[in-house]
Amino acid sequence: MSLAYEEKPDFMASGSVRVRVPAKINLHLGVGPLRADGYHDLATVYQAISLYDDVHAHRSDTLALTIDGEGAGSLPLDDDNLAVRAVKALAAHTGLPAHARLHITKNIPVAGGLAGGSADCAATLVACDALWGTGLSRDELATIAATLGSDIPFLVLGGTALGTGRGEQVNPVLAAGTWHWVVGVAAGGLSTPAVYREIDRLRELGTAPDPAGSPDPLLAALRQPDPEVLAAVLANDLQAAAVSLRPQLRTTLHAGIDEGALAALVSGSGPTCLFLARDAEHANTLAASLAGRGVCRTVRTAHGPVSGARVTA
Repeated sequence: MSLAYEEKPDFMASGSVRVRVPAKINLHLGVGPLRADGYHDLATVYQAISLYDDVHAHRSDTLALTIDGEGAGSLPLDDDNLAVRAVKALAAHTGLPAHARLHITKNIPVAGGLAGGSADCAATLVACDALWGTGLSRDELATIAATLGSDIPFLVLGGTALGTGRGEQVNPVLAAGTWHWVVGVAAGGLSTPAVYREIDRLRELGTAPDPAGSPDPLLAALRQPDPEVLAAVLANDLQAAAVSLRPQLRTTLHAGIDEGALAALVSGSGPTCLFLARDAEHANTLAASLAGRGVCRTVRTAHGPVSGARVTA
């Protein structure tokens, strides 16, 4: 869909843009065999949830990045950061100089399976498009995003969507109502490539669980506003690999079920764990109980689906 920025004159006058971007979770993550290009074919159902980073882009004669919040001091500030690469990719696409001063306030955990780095990349594309007045549609921004990473196109768009290919081919899907989650953030992160290598290893050994299969049952469940129906079909092929690399995640998942979660699963490549609640009140109760168990670094509540990267100021 095309997005026109009616506020563009204000951006041009103020010289700055703020964009808020959500985390993503995978309600279904089916992982195919390793491809010749080093990726895996995926069939995944994304949902954007209400955990957010904020990217503030200012006019500048150079390109610079600063970060505060989650991961500050440990994240790269150069071309190894996806936000910096986003500025350069948009500049190359539009023929403009790659000039912007970026400041990211991070609340999405780093290396947690919630696509925090991809979220910042998506937000930077949206912010610089507005800042520079290039007026690209969301579909055009998603096309650029696909050259930068698998999850990034979805985070430009948000909502709930089916991802195929390596995850970068995104098609919106219907999700009835609002779903409520408890997010259990682990201490430390997990390397996504390491988790994929581990699922390949487990499959070679014949010890991996059966594949998640088709996402069709999950897509059907999303059309019903019944969290117990959804709970029965949540699936993640990477969960076994994440638990293999971080065995304490098994304790976290069991604790959530013991405290009344309808379902528990690892988020993406982990190590963040997700717990499905019946409603907002149940999510708050479950979060308090999990926090008391001491099985996570921190516990948060969230709901979805929410919009993708959007201009807020």
